[in-house]
Order: sequence, then structure tokens, then C-alpha cells
Amino acid sequence: MLPFIDKLKYCSAFFAPFILLACSQNTIDVNSLNDAKSNFHAITHIYNDELNGSDKFPIFIKDNIDSIDAPNTAGSLALLNNVPSQDAFLVSQLKANNYRVIGKTNLSEWANFRSFDSISGWSSYGGQTIHSLGNNFNPCGSSSGSAVVVALGLVKASIGSETNGSISCPASVNGIVGIKPTVGVVSRTGIIPISPTQDTAGPMAVDVTEAAKLLTAIAGVDNNDPATLLRPDSFSDDFTKNLNKISLKNKKFGLLPSGSNDPEASLLLAKISNLITQAGGTILEINNVPAYPGEEELFVLLYEFKHALEEYLQNSNAELKTLETIMEFNEKNAATVMQYFDQSIFMASLEASTDHAKYENALTKVLSVSRNFIDTSIDNHDLIALIGLTRGPAWKIDSENGDNGALENYPSWGNGGFAAMAGTPHITIPLGKAYGLPIGLSIMGKAWSDHEMIQLAYTLEQLLK
Repeated sequence: MLPFIDKLKYCSAFFAPFILLACSQNTIDVNSLNDAKSNFHAITHIYNDELNGSDKFPIFIKDNIDSIDAPNTAGSLALLNNVPSQDAFLVSQLKANNYRVIGKTNLSEWANFRSFDSISGWSSYGGQTIHSLGNNFNPCGSSSGSAVVVALGLVKASIGSETNGSISCPASVNGIVGIKPTVGVVSRTGIIPISPTQDTAGPMAVDVTEAAKLLTAIAGVDNNDPATLLRPDSFSDDFTKNLNKISLKNKKFGLLPSGSNDPEASLLLAKISNLITQAGGTILEINNVPAYPGEEELFVLLYEFKHALEEYLQNSNAELKTLETIMEFNEKNAATVMQYFDQSIFMASLEASTDHAKYENALTKVLSVSRNFIDTSIDNHDLIALIGLTRGPAWKIDSENGDNGALENYPSWGNGGFAAMAGTPHITIPLGKAYGLPIGLSIMGKAWSDHEMIQLAYTLEQLLK
């Protein structure tokens, strides 16, 4: 553990049993903020005028979300002059609902979508984010800093964003709650994009209650984001209403098998089964998981990235307006921007962006496989949700070989990819530890079942106490 770590006010559910420090809802410890910025590299910008003197709840947002008076960088030095003239839709929602943005958090550069050899949590603007436990552990990404500031107890909640795993993975490995809502619950207007099909922002918090409060604040219809117009007429944006522990009697859960071949993960899978059965529920093991269409998903993201990014850039204050000009910047500044890894994903995106026919075929397969698996699993077996282990434990940062090299000989498992592709809700809550490190429990459901999944997450959270 880092030597200065005892100065931080821990409030997360995972650390609370070990460190007896109090955390006030609205009090900001400036020294702890500076530590988190300079030593954990979790923060890229602090709004000093927002730190004190307000009853509004303090919150951090990921540094790919437009917020006036601070550059929106996606962690890239190429966007240092991208200072927005107006807040993202969700930031306006925050400010209208008793939250104050006190800073922006570091992330995996370009949300882990610049290189196939990237390092989670590293950006050329913010440096390498360190896991909340220190000791050179990787915090996962791409919402690395948003997870760490919560796990360190600097705030009770923050905003992350996800295309596939960028909320759930850092939440799981840092021992906090993360909610990836149905795509369309939260507006993406003013967020630097990867994929309109899969992108969403969502809350990361010390517990389900705080996450539900935050999701309530940022949810809403935005006419500039067509996905938000698809919500059912009966869908409510209040996720705190009737947030109570419910009975699990006669409720059936589908348990996903990922991790079953690992001895410590198997113990956690057994813990999930025992937790639910002792509460009156039933477990059905899901053994017919389809082959993951990873190649098709990657092509969808590669194709959509260039088009979506350039649309964002054209409407921003950024000097660079195309993917090509950003790549040229990176080449000219390779000593700092590409000191650890290249821009191979950018290059692949350029190539993929012209093949619309291949994109249409890939998108069809991605959506059909993912949505069919989730919907038929739940409907055919009368399940209330799919559950499983969110992600394997944190790994050591490997600047030379990237995440892929670091994970070669490390325990690895996970769920949530199908929910990411399908655009359906995925919640992770702290479950326990494997190899001495935090592991999350995933709860996943059908599109627009966010209320039901949050209530289940709250119930399971209470049962785990």
C-alpha cells in the first residue's frame, strides 16, 4: 500500500470493514484530492471553485464528457484545446439535480480504443492511473479514475462510460458498484464516442443506493440522442422509488459459468449459489452460452468510431477535426503520446470505415446473437436475471507488454460482453475476493429492465452484508 494512503477517507463498501474513517457527504479533503491527482493519477482536472461552500453533492465525471471551463480530452494531448462552450446533456442534468462537478477523472486514452496493445488506465494527458490499493495494480479501464476516486472515498459516486466493460471492469476490480444502463437511459450528447450502438454513461458508487440516486439524476430524454427516445412509455427515470430489499422466494437466476475452471473463482460462484438459495431463490446453470462474436463486434466499433468521433469533433471546439489529423498529431508527438503503445486501432478504424456492407452484416450478427442469448435465456427459463462473476482480479501494470502481456499468466474470467453488445443493463456489486483482490457480482437483464436489475442488485447487496 502506498505510504500516503492512510490520509485518504475511505468510504467504499469493500474497504469499510478494514479502515475506520468517516466520510461526510459534502466535505472535500483537498489534500486527499491532490494525492489522488499526483500519486494515483486518477484526476485530470479539479474545479477549485466547486470544492466547498455548497450543499450540493460533489461528483467527478470522466474526462471524455463535455464540461465547461475544462478541456475534454479523452486522455489525449491532441484534445487539450477542446474546451467546451456548453455542458454535456448529463452534466446539465447533474447540476439541475443537486450535484456539483468538482473534477474530471483520468481514463485509458481514447477509452482504450487507440491501440491493440494499450495499457488500461494510462493516458498521455493524465499518466498511469493506479489501483485504489496501490502496489502497481492496474485499476482496469477505461473508467479508471472514476472507479478509483470512489474506492478511495473522495466522493460517494462518479460518472463513468462504457462501450464494453469500461464501467463494470474498473468497478469490479476496485470493489465498488457500477451500473451500465440500457443504452438510451442516459444521453450521450457531449460525450466523446466510440460506438453509438454500444456507448453509454453510467454511475459508479459506494453502494447501490448512491448509484440509483445518480442514475436518477442523469437519466432523461434528449432530442439530440435518438436512443433516449426509444424508452417505453411506462419507463420511469426515478430509480430510487421503491428501492427495497425484496424476497427472492421462487425467483430463478441464470448463473453464467465463466470462472468455473479457476479454483478461487469457483468458490465465489458457489458463494453466489448459496446466497440465493438460502434466500429462497433458485439457481439454473447456463451452459449453452453461444460463441462470442468478437470479430464482428470489433468491426462494428472500428466502423462506427471514425464516423461518430468526427461528428463530435465537428461540433466541438477542438482544433483537430478528423481522425487523420489526430493520427498526424500522434506521430509528430510520438515521444510522449506513443511512448508505450501505437495507434493500431486508429489505423484499423480508417480502413474499416469505408466498408459499409461488411459493417451492416457485422452489426446484424452482433445484435442478433447478443439479444437472442439474453432474451431467450431469460424467457425460456423464466429467469429474473442472468448473474455471474464480473471480472477476474486486478493485474500488475506492465508498461512494456500492455494489458495483453500482463494478463497472459494471470487469472482471467468475466461476463458482460453480451450485455454490452445488446445494449442491455449490467450492474456489478462487490461480491468478495479472489487472490486477495476485489471481485464483483454481475446482474444482467433484458432491455429497459433497469429498475428490476437495480432492485435485485440492492437486495443481493443487503444479503451480502
